[in-house]
Amino acid sequence: MAGKAHKGLVIVESPAKAKKIGGYLGRDYVVMASMGHIRDLPESASDIPVELKKEAWSNLGVNVDQSFEPLYIVPKEKRKLVKELKDALKNSDELILATDEDREGESIGWHLSQVLEPKVPVSRMTFSEITKEAIQHAIRTPRKLDENLVSAQETRRVVDRLYGYRLSPLLWKKVAPKLSAGRVQSVAVRVLVLRELERLAFRKGSYWDLKATLANTTGASFDATLQSIAGQRVAAGRDFDEHTGKLKPDADVRLLDEASAKELLSRLQGQPWTVSNVESRLQTRKPYAPFTTSTLQQEANRKLNMTARETMQVAQRLYEDGLITYMRTDSVSLSNEAITAARRCVKDRYGNEYLHPEVRQYSTKTKNAQEAHEAIRPAGTEMKTAEEQGLSGREAALYGMIWKRTVATQMAEAQLRFQTVTITVDDAEFRATGRHVEFPGFFRAYVEGVDDPEAALDDQEAALPPLSEQERLLAQAVDAIGHETKPPARYTEATLVRTLEAEGIGRPSTYATIIGTIQDRGYAVKQGNQLVPTFTALAVTRLLEKHFPNLVDLGFTAKMEQQLDDIANGETERLPYLQQFYVGDGGLDNQVKSNEERIDPREACTLILDGLTPKIRVGKFGPYLETEQNGEQVTASLPRDIAPADVTNELAEDLIKKKQAGPQSLGMDPDSGLPIYLLTGPFGPYLQLGEVKEGEAKPKRVSIPKNRDASTVTLEDALAYISLPRTVGTHPETGKVIKAGVGMYGPYVLHEKTYKSLGKEDDVLTVGLDRAVELLSQAKKKVEVAPLKDLGVHPEDGAPVAVYEGRYGAYVKHKKTNATIPKDREATSVTLEEALGWLAERAAKGTKKGRGGATKKSVKKTTKKVAKKRAT
Repeated sequence: MAGKAHKGLVIVESPAKAKKIGGYLGRDYVVMASMGHIRDLPESASDIPVELKKEAWSNLGVNVDQSFEPLYIVPKEKRKLVKELKDALKNSDELILATDEDREGESIGWHLSQVLEPKVPVSRMTFSEITKEAIQHAIRTPRKLDENLVSAQETRRVVDRLYGYRLSPLLWKKVAPKLSAGRVQSVAVRVLVLRELERLAFRKGSYWDLKATLANTTGASFDATLQSIAGQRVAAGRDFDEHTGKLKPDADVRLLDEASAKELLSRLQGQPWTVSNVESRLQTRKPYAPFTTSTLQQEANRKLNMTARETMQVAQRLYEDGLITYMRTDSVSLSNEAITAARRCVKDRYGNEYLHPEVRQYSTKTKNAQEAHEAIRPAGTEMKTAEEQGLSGREAALYGMIWKRTVATQMAEAQLRFQTVTITVDDAEFRATGRHVEFPGFFRAYVEGVDDPEAALDDQEAALPPLSEQERLLAQAVDAIGHETKPPARYTEATLVRTLEAEGIGRPSTYATIIGTIQDRGYAVKQGNQLVPTFTALAVTRLLEKHFPNLVDLGFTAKMEQQLDDIANGETERLPYLQQFYVGDGGLDNQVKSNEERIDPREACTLILDGLTPKIRVGKFGPYLETEQNGEQVTASLPRDIAPADVTNELAEDLIKKKQAGPQSLGMDPDSGLPIYLLTGPFGPYLQLGEVKEGEAKPKRVSIPKNRDASTVTLEDALAYISLPRTVGTHPETGKVIKAGVGMYGPYVLHEKTYKSLGKEDDVLTVGLDRAVELLSQAKKKVEVAPLKDLGVHPEDGAPVAVYEGRYGAYVKHKKTNATIPKDREATSVTLEEALGWLAERAAKGTKKGRGGATKKSVKKTTKKVAKKRAT
C-alpha cells in the first residue's frame, strides 16, 4: 500500500462485513477483516513461550500471582494477518475499530489496538445494522473504546479459563477423559439433571372421568367433560402428588376408578341433559415484544425446529448481508425509524383497522440486560418481506419470522371471546369450554409458538355452538375415559434457554455454544427435541454438588453474572473480584486442592438412584448395572439409548438375567455349520453366527429390530435375519434391485443408493415390493446443497473448495474430503489458505499406513502454492 495515505483503516471481524461496509464508505477508507480475535489465551502447551513454560501458572494462561494478568498469544495462523493489518495501518492516518457492538466486539477492538500499536488516532465505530445510512452515520459519530466493557470481558474470560482449567482435569481423573467443566455449562447440565431426577422420583397416578358428545336443538355437536358429582369436584391430574402417585392430602375431590366411572355412566343413561349456566368473557391479547437473542433461539426451535447454534449461524449471515439488525442483544426496544417503517407496513398491507392507534414500545425486563441497544428486526426502513429480499430455505424462514414479529408489534390487539357452559345431568355436572376470535388483530401477522405440544395456539378457533340456559341437549355419546398423570417434561433447547435467561445465568449470546458443548461432551443427547442428560452428566453433577456446591448453584452463578455486569458498568473493580473467586480459603484453587485427594473415583462413578435396587456405574465402555447376588458382584450393560429416569427394577432384573444366562443358542446354521446365538449388548438384542475367536475375523452379527420381541425369535427367524440383506424385488420404474436389511439405524429398504427406514409396523423379513416402493418414494431425494461460501479452487487439481453447513456445524469440502471448521471461527470469514490447511490435516488423519496421502510436508507445499498464486 505504498503511496498516498488513506483517510482511515476500518477493521471489522469478517470479510463479508468488510465487503459490505467498504461499499458504503467509498475510496477514502480501507476496510479489512480481523477474522475474529487476533490473539487469545494459549490453546495448548506448545503456544506458551519457552521462557514462561517453567512458571507454575503457565498452563492456565493466567498469571494468578501478578494481578491475574492474562497471557495473550497471537496464534501462528494469525501472524500473517497481523502483518497485513500493520502494513495497511502505516499508510493510514486513522484507525477505526468497527467490530461488533457487544462486549466481545469491544474486546476484539481493544486487542487490535494493543497488537497493532497505532501511531495515529484510534476511534470506535458502532452500528446495529449494516445499511448505508447506519454505516455513514456511525463513521460520522465515533467514540472511544469502553475500558469498562473491555475489563468486564477480560474478567469473564479469565474466570471461565480458571474454572475450566482447574476443574476439567479433576473430572478427567475422577470420572472420564475428555470431559469439561464450565461456569455456565456445568449449571446448564445440572438443570437438565435435576429435571431427570424429578422424572425418576415421579410416581404416576390414575383417575377416570366421563366425556360426553352433546348436540343442541339445531343439531350442532360439541364435547363436555365431567366436573363434579353431588357438588364435589372430580379428581384431575393437578390433584395428585407426583412423588407418591396418590391424591394430595388437602385435595377435597372425588376420585373415580374404572369401576365407579362405568357405574356412573350406566346411572346417567336415559337421564335428561340440561344447560344450567352459560358464561362468556372477552379477553385482549397484546402483541409479543420483538425478538432478543434468547427469544429468537426459543421461537426458532419451536417453530422451525432449528437448534440454537443453527439459529445463530443463519442470523449471522442475515446480519452480515445487511438484512437484519445485530443478532446478539438483550434489548426489546425499537428505533423510531423501525417503528415508523413497521407502522407504514401495517397500514399498507393490512389496513388502518389493524394499526394500533398509538406507537407501541417495549422495555427490557431480563436480568442484567446488556449487549446491543435494539431488538432484532429487519434492517433499514423498507420492511421488505423474505420473498422481496429474494431469500429461500432457512434464511427465508428465520427472516420471515423476524419480519412478522416486528410488524406485529405495531398492530392492534387481538380480541378473543371465551365461553364456559355448565351442563347438568342427574347429580353430575359437565363443563364445555370454547373460544372465538372476535378480531384477529396482530394474529394476522404473528402467533407465538408453545412449548407444550398439547396446548392450543392463541389464534386457534374452538367456538361452542349457540347455547342458552335451560336448553335441553341430546347425548350422542358418553364414554368413560382413563387417565394417567405425566412426569415433568424434559427440557428442549427452547425451554432450557428460557430457564437460563430467567435465572440470570450466562449471556444469551453464549447459549448456542453452551448447548452445543454439553452435547459434544456427552452430557446430553437429543431424543426428538428433548435434551436427555446422560449417566455421565449425573455422575459429574453429583460430584460437583458434593464437593463444589457453590459452583453449580443457580443463585451463586447468577450472582457471579451480576458482579461481572457491575464491572462492565464501572461499579466494581476487576482485581478484588478475581482474588475472591480464586484465592483464599474459599477460593477455587484451594477448593480443588483440598478436594482432589478426598474424591474417590469409584464413588464418583457410582450412581445410587431413588427406587432402583442395583447401582449404576459409569464405565469406560458406557454405563452398566452392578448388584450383589449370592455374595458375588453381578454386572450388565445398560442400553446406550436409555435415559436415566427410564431405568426400572424390572428392566434391570431382565438385563442382569440375560447377562447371567449368557449367549442363548438357537440352533445350527445348515450352510456354515456354526451355531446362531442370541445375545444382548449396549444397543439391544442381536444375533451372532459362531463364536468370537482370537486372531480370527469377527463373526457376523445382526441387530434384532426394536419392533420385534427378541424372546419370540426362532431358529427359522434367526436364519432369515442372519441372511439379510434380502432381495425384495425389482423397482418397476428402474428395473434395479430393491433390498431389505438391518443397519446401524435399524431396518431399511435400499434402491440404488437411496435408503429408507421401515415403519414401526413393517417387518424386514416380510416387507413386500409394493410397500418398499411406497417407502422409497417418501425418501428424501439427494439435492445439491448450495455452499455458504465458495473459496476458490484447489491449487493441486483445480477442484472447487467451499464452505458448507452440516448437521454438526460448518465445514469445508474438497471433492470427498470434509474438514470441520473450528467453533471459534465464523464460517463465512474462512479463507482458502485456512481451508487447505484443515483439509490437508483431515486427509492426513484419515490416511492409513501404506496408503500415502497428505503429510505435513504436503500441507506446507499446498499453502505455499496458494500464497504464490495470490501474490501473482
